[in-house]
Amino acid sequence: MTLTVRAISAEQHRAWIATRPSVSFLQLPEWGKVKSGWRPQSIGWFQGSTLVGAGLVLYRPIPKLKSRSLAYLPEGPDIDWLRERLPTVPLREWLDPLIAHCKAEGAFQIKMGPPVAIRRWQADTVKEVMAHAGEPGVPRRIGEIPADWHSAAAAATVDALRATDWVQEVSDGAGFGDVQPRYVFQIDLANRTLDDVFAGFNQLWRRNIRKAEKAGVEVTRGDYDDLAAFHEVYVETANRDHFTPRGLAYFQRMWTELNGVDPDRLRLYMARHDGHVAAATLMVIVGEHSWYSYGASTTADRDVRPSNALQWRMISDAHAAGCSIYDLRGISDTLDPANHLYGLVQFKVGTGGFAQEYVGEWDRTLRPVWARAFKAYQSRR
Repeated sequence: MTLTVRAISAEQHRAWIATRPSVSFLQLPEWGKVKSGWRPQSIGWFQGSTLVGAGLVLYRPIPKLKSRSLAYLPEGPDIDWLRERLPTVPLREWLDPLIAHCKAEGAFQIKMGPPVAIRRWQADTVKEVMAHAGEPGVPRRIGEIPADWHSAAAAATVDALRATDWVQEVSDGAGFGDVQPRYVFQIDLANRTLDDVFAGFNQLWRRNIRKAEKAGVEVTRGDYDDLAAFHEVYVETANRDHFTPRGLAYFQRMWTELNGVDPDRLRLYMARHDGHVAAATLMVIVGEHSWYSYGASTTADRDVRPSNALQWRMISDAHAAGCSIYDLRGISDTLDPANHLYGLVQFKVGTGGFAQEYVGEWDRTLRPVWARAFKAYQSRR
């Protein structure tokens, strides 16, 4: 039976998500209200009258021309990418009605990020290479290391995308070429005790957690009113690490929209030392998946290791909530100690989890002239 795509209500979309182990928080219908400047739309795939897939599309209009837009599905849509639920339906039959729907909505291009993992490397595998980083013949990128796990079904999905004129986003060479990270670091919590998880940390992580405890670092849950204190430390972090910070209003919108549907979906954690905020983080939970979303820390309190204390508290709470995965989000795939992103890899590898590569983001041009014009506009911003 032919699949069709049409707009669905936010309530229909949430009902679909409730049947799934998890979907990315970037595919929640309420996430569309967080992203100002985009027009959100929940869409559903139907086999006859039965909903068999769903996604959030964010439409970014061309300035001064609302009728033409980029259609973006971050870390989505949630369809049968690996042909597990509907094995007789090829990928083209899922994507062709998406193309037709978005084109009818005025889209000149579709960008999507299939939530499909293709390779995985255990922490010990990465650490072994890092121990010899820079030596002749040693891989300089995670992607050059033989994977501990590889998905043949994901590789077939990549082949199917290429065969149907979808084009893969080109990496910038550091693993952050996509809008959303292609490489992430995750900790498996399923069927493990917290003692198992703690034992999986490297010696430095375990020592830093204990050091924070001995120094009197106190981790508590915050609320909406504490976002201002989080943001103050976040701006300090941005200035130190040379990135452009988001405004306080963005995080207030995240809190209002995500927690307006589920009051415990977005959580704020505050680490205090000597009576002031030393670090703060945000965590999101959808089903069995938890994400470390944003983090901030002061330079002055670095020696008492509040960030390690925060991560341990979030991991513990995710475990208590029944999550099977704690997701530390993006890493670069660099293994070059001279690269400024190498330290991020070191920090996350110390948790004893695994590095995971997704199939990346893919584009399909629907109206070439408009797509070129939008790309030119973006390059001048």
